[in-house]
Amino acid sequence: MTVTLADVAARAQVSPATVSRVLNGNYPVAAATRERVLRAVDELDYVLNGPASALAAATSDLVGILVNDIADPFFGIMAGAIQAEIGGPGGRAGGERLAVVCNTGGSPERELTYLTLLQRQRAAAVVLTGGAVEDAPHAAAVAAKLRRLAEAGTRVVLCGRPPAPEAEAVALTFGNRDGARELTDHLIGLGHRRLGYIAGPQERTTTRHRLEGHRAALSAAGIDADPQWTVHGRYDRRSGYEATKELLRRDPSLTAVVAANDTVALGACAALRESGLRIPKDISVVGFDDLPFSADAVPSLTTVRLPLAEAGARAGRIATGREEPPPGRIATVRGELMVRESSGLPRA
Repeated sequence: MTVTLADVAARAQVSPATVSRVLNGNYPVAAATRERVLRAVDELDYVLNGPASALAAATSDLVGILVNDIADPFFGIMAGAIQAEIGGPGGRAGGERLAVVCNTGGSPERELTYLTLLQRQRAAAVVLTGGAVEDAPHAAAVAAKLRRLAEAGTRVVLCGRPPAPEAEAVALTFGNRDGARELTDHLIGLGHRRLGYIAGPQERTTTRHRLEGHRAALSAAGIDADPQWTVHGRYDRRSGYEATKELLRRDPSLTAVVAANDTVALGACAALRESGLRIPKDISVVGFDDLPFSADAVPSLTTVRLPLAEAGARAGRIATGREEPPPGRIATVRGELMVRESSGLPRA
């Protein structure tokens, strides 16, 4: 037999209206009364009608997390940390929040679709992870969606994504330029002057920022950034493999390969070994992100550690109102250079 709101009211010895106020959290109720109602809810195992409740309240207990690829550790780590922080009591009437991970596959269209669906569900919060697409019409469309979400009471947090000036959102950005510059400075300090670069997709902000940091280091050292030393591809192992083969075809004298991320670096290492080159004796390889496998790769990978779990956890706390937004609603999460076995002196 289905338990009704009237059953809860009878058990708690209050009116149905009081039960509704407690469950929706949209009206002040005495602490003792609230506790009595929640105890009755537990005893009767009453299930709140989520969609109907969301219509009555400003928002639901749903939190949306947008990722490009949940199978990519970069996004998986952040999504897991965000979910860990939003889980547990804290939703309306002290209930659990529901985390929904939306996998866009890197599609701008899917990103907008998910934002629309979360708006319809009156999500309590939305967290967008990773770089943004550098396309003016799309950026304007996303900003408009985020504004409408914020106006409806949804907290919006960008994690590892540049600020959206036209949107009411908190931004935790990653120090991609500085990290990339420090990584290339490390190789230049070892004596490398011929550095191949495997960049990510051209339309992504993360790609541009990391490439700018790399080129800034080259420029400061008086090294010309030869266009043939840069190849763009996806942020995956196969792309790293194919791009490295292309770099070696263009210039077999390269002494180092800088990869867009650690997964790309693994593909680069495979291509170099297949070509008979030893790492780092013949050629150095560096990555970015310090994903879990980086220290256990053979040789272990020199990279820039981004505190992905820490950033995700902070985004989750801000999204649920458990931590105040940073001053100006923007904070930069900086990386740390991790020097390991994959980088060394250039061959003579």
